[in-house]
Amino acid sequence: MSDENGNGTSSGGNGSGAGNAASQPQFLLRQLYIKDFSFEAPNAPGIFATPADGEPDIQLNLKNSHTALGDDQHEVVLHLSVHARLGERSLFLVELDQAGVFLVSGYQEDELRRLLGIHCPSTLFPYAREVVSSMVAKGGFPPLVLQPISFEALYAQAASQQGNAEA
Repeated sequence: MSDENGNGTSSGGNGSGAGNAASQPQFLLRQLYIKDFSFEAPNAPGIFATPADGEPDIQLNLKNSHTALGDDQHEVVLHLSVHARLGERSLFLVELDQAGVFLVSGYQEDELRRLLGIHCPSTLFPYAREVVSSMVAKGGFPPLVLQPISFEALYAQAASQQGNAEA
C-alpha cells in the first residue's frame, strides 16, 4: 500500500523503490517488539485478602532512548516503569521496554532528532499502554489505563533543561 504523502513504501512493499522515492523523506515502522518486560506483585496473595483502603498511588516513570543501526534505521526504546502502592504496601511493579525499528531517511539532523524524540515514542506508547493494562489485569488487579502523554511537551522540557545545564 502506498502513502500519497511519500512517507510510505512503494507499491512493491519493501521500501526499495527506484527513482524519486529515494529522495523523498521516509518514516516507517519496520519492526515492533517487547525488548524487556517484568511484572511483580510482591505482596500477593495477601494483598488480595485485605480490603482496599482508598485508591492506590500510581507512579509512572518513562524515558526513551534510540540507537542508530545503520542504513537509515534506528532502534527506539520506550522505557516505562509503573509502581502501584496502597499505603506502604506495593501492589504491583511493571517495567517494560517497548521497542521499534524505524526507517527514517531524507530528513535534516534537527528533524531527525525530533522524529526520534517525539514521533517514535508517540508511535510506541499505545502498544506499551496495552501491554501494561493487559498484564496488570492478568496479575489479578483492575486494568490500568495510562493516560495519553504529550511527547512533544516532554521533548521541549528536556531540551530546555539541557539548554539550562549547558549555560
